[in-house]
Amino acid sequence: MYRLGAERAKRMLLTGDTIDGRTAADWGLVLDAAPPRELDARVEELADRIAGVPISQLAMQKLMINQAYDNMGLHGTQILATLFDGITRHSPEGRWFQQFAATHGFHEAVKWRDSGRWIPDGGGPVPTAQDLEE
Repeated sequence: MYRLGAERAKRMLLTGDTIDGRTAADWGLVLDAAPPRELDARVEELADRIAGVPISQLAMQKLMINQAYDNMGLHGTQILATLFDGITRHSPEGRWFQQFAATHGFHEAVKWRDSGRWIPDGGGPVPTAQDLEE
């Protein structure tokens, strides 16, 4: 949320929408996006630049940036997200999703979740293979 803003964060969390690397870079979620054939070289180039900075300076700068985010409430937000994740996994819908994934595979479960179809109220029965085709 700190990088995306409330609107984009809510859109992604409430819909399950995904974005490509270029969009992630445009939105500030990643520093850069590279085509697969250039990725290794770009990573090595960045690692070499960082390796040229003294370790003590890297550590202090990292601590300073992390402290600034902690001051904005990042740590508390991460704890709350972890608690909510645990609660939702143990709700009827969360248990249904886990059972669906165990029956049909995680890929199919994510496809169902992201399709916009409802998870049956109170969990409900796990769909058959025929239900997946509809």
